Amino acid sequence: MIEEATAALRVGCLIVAPTDTVYGVCAHPANPEAIEQLYVVKGRPETKPIPLLVSDATAVRAIGAELSEPEQRLADAFWPGPLTLIVQTPSGSEGVRVPDHEAMRALLRASGGVLRVTSANLSGEPPALTAEQAREPLGDRVAMILDGGPVDGGIPSSVVRVTGQTLEVLREGALSTALLVRTASL
Repeated sequence: MIEEATAALRVGCLIVAPTDTVYGVCAHPANPEAIEQLYVVKGRPETKPIPLLVSDATAVRAIGAELSEPEQRLADAFWPGPLTLIVQTPSGSEGVRVPDHEAMRALLRASGGVLRVTSANLSGEPPALTAEQAREPLGDRVAMILDGGPVDGGIPSSVVRVTGQTLEVLREGALSTALLVRTASL
C-alpha cells in the first residue's frame, strides 16, 4: 500500500493516511498543483498554511531549517509526537512535525522524507479519527485512503514558535503550554 500511495503522491494525487493525532490528507510538496488541490478539497483559506510532516529530524535539515537550542530541546523531547514547530527555511516560515505513527513515517520516508499534510476533513469540521470519517467528506476527491484503524490521539498537535528567548504557543493541543515552556528552558 505504501508504494501505491507514494506513486499516487508523486503524480500529484492526494491521499488520506492516519497519523498519531488524526487522519490527514497528504500532498507531495514538490507539486504545486497538488497543494492547490489540497486547499480546494478542504475548503481551506489560502492564507492558512499547510504544515509539513517529516520522517525525522534529518528531513527538517533537508528543507533548510536549522533548529535553535530551545527548538532542538523541544524536538528531542516530543518528536516523534504531537508537536509542530514553526521553523525558518530559505523559503520562509514552515510548520513541521514528526508524527509518532510508524505507517505515516514509512509513507514519509518512501516519499522523500516530507509531505504537506492537514487534517482529513472539510475546513471548520471535526477532524477524522477513522478512515470512514475521512471517506465521508473526501472519498471521491482523493486517490486513496490508507486505513490504519482508529487513531489514538484525536487531539491536534501543539503549535509552537520560538523567537530568541520567547516561546509562543500558537495552538495548545496535546502538549500543555507549561510543559512546552519548561522543556524549552527559556
